[in-house]
Amino acid sequence: MDDSSTVVPSQATPVLAVNRRTFVRRVSGSMAALSLVPEGSQAQTQMSGADTVPRGAPAVARNGPPRIRFAVIGVNHGHITSMTDAVLRGGGELVWLHAPEPALAKQFLERFPMARQARTEAEILEDPSIQAVLSAGIPDQRAPLGIRVMRHGKDYVADKPGITSLEQLAEVRAVQAATRRIYSIVFSERFENRATVKAGELVKAGAIGTVVQTIGLGPHRMSIPTRPAWFFEKARYGGILCDIAAHQADQFLFFTGSTRAEVVASQTGNLHYPKYPEFEDFGDMLVRGDRGSGYIRVDWFTPDGLPTWGDGRLTILGTDGFIEVRKNVDIAGRPGGSHLFVSDQKATAYIDSAQVELPYGRQLVDDIVNRTETAMPQAHCFLATELVLQAQQRAQRPTLPA
Repeated sequence: MDDSSTVVPSQATPVLAVNRRTFVRRVSGSMAALSLVPEGSQAQTQMSGADTVPRGAPAVARNGPPRIRFAVIGVNHGHITSMTDAVLRGGGELVWLHAPEPALAKQFLERFPMARQARTEAEILEDPSIQAVLSAGIPDQRAPLGIRVMRHGKDYVADKPGITSLEQLAEVRAVQAATRRIYSIVFSERFENRATVKAGELVKAGAIGTVVQTIGLGPHRMSIPTRPAWFFEKARYGGILCDIAAHQADQFLFFTGSTRAEVVASQTGNLHYPKYPEFEDFGDMLVRGDRGSGYIRVDWFTPDGLPTWGDGRLTILGTDGFIEVRKNVDIAGRPGGSHLFVSDQKATAYIDSAQVELPYGRQLVDDIVNRTETAMPQAHCFLATELVLQAQQRAQRPTLPA
């Protein structure tokens, strides 16, 4: 990253003070407006296990000749849209789709009509021209697919959770080491959020000194009617820390620079949905690394009154200041997502991240072509996964008073 292009906090837009009366008036107006938003509108929906490929903007157009040819197998989560767009931005050519569910395949092809529909998975795996396979299949099926992909000499890019058990992780590690293929998990809260990318640039430039701790919060909305049966089956989704907290574990390692880490404590529970006994609606974990510490909390308690699926937050504490990223919403009233606030020894500032490049897709394609690790070191990918799987396995069970 070019530090010369980094906006330091003292040069950014100052945060305006808002008194209590103004804040209450803004919130009241926003709440009234939200009550008029029709169910099913963009403001009321989230990408979920059922709502896989949201309709909207067309697929990203590739500039110039293709750098790689890739395929998609499994579209059971809406993240497949941004994953595919990222590789297209990086110079990939989408060739094949295989999705056993006709309705999901139809949705995907409406967004990405350049893909041909394969009759079988083998048709893709045995195509020697395909260099990489992307998947957002049902979570417990992602690692076995990745193993088959790597054994066929191709690189693999999975939605998170890319691995749902320590046993799967051990096998994936062994096959990756033997084949030397890329096994990438798309931690989209970092890779696909412009403010988080900008935060990485600021930390690298020393804007807040040495990072000592991260706090990652990943709340989500339940949206029960949109959820398929597997969403509530722990063996399929891996538990709440496995399913969601991998994002926060990735950010903890990235922003502290830790290459070794351990789980200090963790807990998971079903506090509000007894109808779904295998479901976990709350989880948190405390982690300690060789370069800093972290706290992570994830849940399924986002209220319907919030105009997005969750008020995801990241706080990065440094020796000379702190950064807060509000990933999806600024409850003070700024529109959209990717909100970045920085406080250092001179000022507190809001930084506009709207024009920040999302480099993951370009870097990933570079790595596929050049056999490098610029998008994400393989060891980092596996360590972030190992942390949440260990936390999930060791978690205690919190309870609420009767």
